[in-house]
Amino acid sequence: MNKLTKVGCSALCGSLAAVSAANAGTLSVTGGADLTFTSISKDVTGQPVGMGSNINFKGSGELDNGWTFDLTIANANANAFSAAHIVLDMQGLGKIKFDQGNSGSGIQAMDDKMPTAWEEAWGAGVSGGVKLVTGIGTSANVMYTTPTMAGTTMTISYAHEVGATDVNDKGTKSADNDAGRGYDVTINVNPSLGTEILSGLNLFAGASTIESRENSAATDQDQYQGVGGITYDIGPLSLGTQWSAVYTGVDDKVGTIVAAYHTYKNTAFGIAFNVNDDLSISYGEHKSRKAGYNNSAAQTGAPGSRQVDVSSWQAAYTMGGASFRIADVKVDNNLFSADDDRTATVVSLGLAF
Repeated sequence: MNKLTKVGCSALCGSLAAVSAANAGTLSVTGGADLTFTSISKDVTGQPVGMGSNINFKGSGELDNGWTFDLTIANANANAFSAAHIVLDMQGLGKIKFDQGNSGSGIQAMDDKMPTAWEEAWGAGVSGGVKLVTGIGTSANVMYTTPTMAGTTMTISYAHEVGATDVNDKGTKSADNDAGRGYDVTINVNPSLGTEILSGLNLFAGASTIESRENSAATDQDQYQGVGGITYDIGPLSLGTQWSAVYTGVDDKVGTIVAAYHTYKNTAFGIAFNVNDDLSISYGEHKSRKAGYNNSAAQTGAPGSRQVDVSSWQAAYTMGGASFRIADVKVDNNLFSADDDRTATVVSLGLAF
């Protein structure tokens, strides 16, 4: 890891410097590279070798009252800007995160919390089109995280206009869509009660509301999303299951009948096993099902066109700064197309520095 020191805080967090004088901060640079070989059935493979590059910059500093702050900037493939956020840690008062809409705030951080050796079941080779909860996580937002008390941590997130991202300082931005303000609430609970047997237990839940604009042309209702689940680590074994739902708000407009589903229900589970300090294996499934028709017409389409099933076996082996990963993925009814079943195999080499 390369590390640059003695970078002035004002360059990282100018507005905070105006509140309280700060000590000189630090700027660190980390990153990695990935090489993959991907084979997908029913698709023209073409060039199967892919490369990913990731560079992360993190600046940090401390205020006179002991509060700390950090700025994180992520550059993804081809050194393209990917995400940025500022976190103010108020110590015993919690944390405030200012996010540009790329870093998974709110319930988006819970879209799939299942144990895995490498990626989510839908995240390696072929996604299948599962409908994940996103909440306000794809928008510029502010999130407050409470201090952990009795094993419980909560977050409250707010986005002034859902869909707007990457707003520069002294600027504004409109998403120009049918969504207005959004609110997310999440909770994580570790009810260990001081016992070792429950120390690896985690209960989580989250909910999101996204207001519809009064002049919306597509949505007649506010959007609602929810998620809940449980994970449990015991020795080298990790287990988990979760449920989520998305109501899109796309409903009958006055004088207009739109034939579309407005609700998606999801279930997922995963199991991972650490064979030793270097090798882990896992199996996971994620199912996404359409539900609810927004008019009185009969629901159409074969049953298979209303549910996507994704399953994946994975293994990962770490050797120093290198990681070798493999995922075998199976999708039934890809992109909600009946009997469009696909498979994919992905082999990956990850290098960290």
